[in-house]
Amino acid sequence: MSFTLATWNINSVRLREGLVARLMTQEAPDVLCLQECKSPVDKIPLEQFQALGYHHMVARGQKGYNGVAIFSKMPIEEVAAEDFVSLGHARHIAGRLDNGVTVHNFYVPAGGDKPNREVNEKFGQKLDYLTEMRDYFGANAPEKSILVGDLNIAPREDDVWDHKKLLKVVSHTPVEVEHLADVQGAGDWVDVTRADIPHGNLYSWWSYRAPDWESADKGRRLDHVWATPDIANSAHSSRVIRAVRGWEQPSDHAPVFATFDL
Repeated sequence: MSFTLATWNINSVRLREGLVARLMTQEAPDVLCLQECKSPVDKIPLEQFQALGYHHMVARGQKGYNGVAIFSKMPIEEVAAEDFVSLGHARHIAGRLDNGVTVHNFYVPAGGDKPNREVNEKFGQKLDYLTEMRDYFGANAPEKSILVGDLNIAPREDDVWDHKKLLKVVSHTPVEVEHLADVQGAGDWVDVTRADIPHGNLYSWWSYRAPDWESADKGRRLDHVWATPDIANSAHSSRVIRAVRGWEQPSDHAPVFATFDL
C-alpha cells in the first residue's frame, strides 16, 4: 500500500483550524503530524477534521504551549508518549498505524536565544532532550518506523540561508548538529527528505520578523522526516509545500511531505 505523510508546526491548531482543514482538503495526506498545537487534547477541534476523513487521532496536549498530534485516515494506536528530561511538556507522541508502521512525532525544544547552557537554561534543556532521545532509540532499536517533527535544528550547510552567519545562532550551532546526528545514528534513521532532495538549499521555516520572507528567503530546514532503513527505500516524492507559508495568518513553518510505498 502507498500512503503520504506530512509534518507541520501549526503554531496553534485552534487558531489555525481553517489552515489545517485547507491542507487536508488540498493535499490530503493520509497522516498529518502537527506540532506546537497549544491546546489540551479535549479542546482540539476534531469535528471539521473528521468530516474530511481524519477519523483517528493520538495526541498529547497542554494549554497554550507545546502539544503534538497525529491525525490519520487509517486506524492508529498510541504506543508511546515520552517526557524526555522530565520537563512536563507535551513534546512527543507515537502511534502505530494498521499497516504496522510506527510514527514518532516530536517537537524538540527551541533552545532559547543564546547557544550557551551556562547562561541559557533552555539551551541546556534542548541538548539534554536530544541526548535522551539518542539514549531512547539506542535502547529501543526502531523498526518499520518514521520519525517526524519540528526538531528545531537545521543540520546541513544548505539547510540554512547563510551557513557562516548562523554558526553561532541557535538551531545551526555545531553542538546542536552533533547532538542531532547522535539521535539519527542511534536509530539508524535515514533523512528521507535529503535522500530525495540531496542537493540545494531547502527550508521549512521563515521568521515572522521578516515581512518580505518570500523574497528575502532567509529560511532554515527545521522540520524533518526520517525513516528506518527497512522502509526508507520505499519513500519518495518528498517536498516542502512552501506556498502554505504565504497563506493568511500562517504558521511560520511550512509542511513537509513524503510518500511511502509499502
